[in-house]
Amino acid sequence: MPQSPPVASRAADAAFEYCAKLTTSHYENFPVASLFLPEEKRDYIRAVYAFSRIADDFADEGDRTPGERLALLDDWGRRLDDAYAGSADHPVFIALAETVRKNRIPREYLADLLSAFRQDVSVKRYGTLDELLDYCSRSANPVGRIVLHIFGHRDEELGRMSDCICTALQLTNFWQDLGYDISRDRLYLPAAEMHRFGYSEEDWRKRVVDERFRGLMASMVGMTRDLFAAGSALPDKVERDILLELRLVWLGGMSILRRIERAGYDVFSMRPSISTPGKIMLLARGLLMRDISRYGRKRERKKPWDLT
Repeated sequence: MPQSPPVASRAADAAFEYCAKLTTSHYENFPVASLFLPEEKRDYIRAVYAFSRIADDFADEGDRTPGERLALLDDWGRRLDDAYAGSADHPVFIALAETVRKNRIPREYLADLLSAFRQDVSVKRYGTLDELLDYCSRSANPVGRIVLHIFGHRDEELGRMSDCICTALQLTNFWQDLGYDISRDRLYLPAAEMHRFGYSEEDWRKRVVDERFRGLMASMVGMTRDLFAAGSALPDKVERDILLELRLVWLGGMSILRRIERAGYDVFSMRPSISTPGKIMLLARGLLMRDISRYGRKRERKKPWDLT
C-alpha cells in the first residue's frame, strides 16, 4: 500500500496552490511565472508574487486608514520573520518559507519590498529623480534579485543588470499610469524634473499635453530606455530556463515606451498597452533575436515635439 505524503509536504503543496490561484486572479503588465518557466520554479516565483501582491494591496487598496495599513504591513513583516524562523502558519508564508529555504534567498530582499510598501502609505510625491530611483531600488529591484537566486544566479554583475531592468520596468509602469494615478492622488514625476520643464502639478491634474509635457516625458522615457539598455545583456547571460522569460519582459517594457512615444506622450487619453497581436510579435522576437538590445536602437523619424 503506497504511503501518504508527509503532512508538511501536503501543507506546502496546498500553500503553493493557494499562491498559484492568487497569481492567476490578478492582471499584471508583464508575465508572472509564465508557462515558459519550469513548474518548480514557477511555484517559487508565485510564492514571492503572492507575498508582494497582498502587501501591495494592504498599502493601496480599500478604504483603510494609514494607521490600519501600516499595522497590516507590520503584521506581514512579523509573519516574514516567522517564516525565516521556520514557524509559518499562513499559506503564503508556508510557500514562501519553502522558497527561501531551497533557494537561499536573503531576508533583506523581502524586507526591502515591505519598506517600499510602507512608503507607499505616506509618500505620494517625489522631489527628485534620486528619491524616485531609491524607491525603485526597494520596490522593484529585489524582485529581480530573488528571481536570479531562484535560478541559481548570485553573481553581482548579473544583479546590477537585473536592477537596471527592474527599475526601468517600474518607471515604465509609472509613465503608463500617469492618468490613472490622478484619481489616487499619486504622482511619480519628480518635482524637480517637472520644474525644469515648466510643467506644474495643476497641469498634470488637468491632463495637459503640450510641448512642456512632451519635453518632460521625452526626458523620462529616454532615461528609462537607457536603463533598459544597461541591462540588455542579462537575458543572454542566464541559464536557458529563464532566458526567454527575461527577453519577453525586456521587450515588453521597451514596447510600452515606444507606444508612449508614438502617442505623442499622451498617456492621459489612452493608457499605452500591448495588444494580443503585439504580444505574439514580442514572443517571435524573443525566440528569434540573438541580441535584444538591437530592438529599438534605430531612432524613429523626429517628431514635431522632439526638443533635441
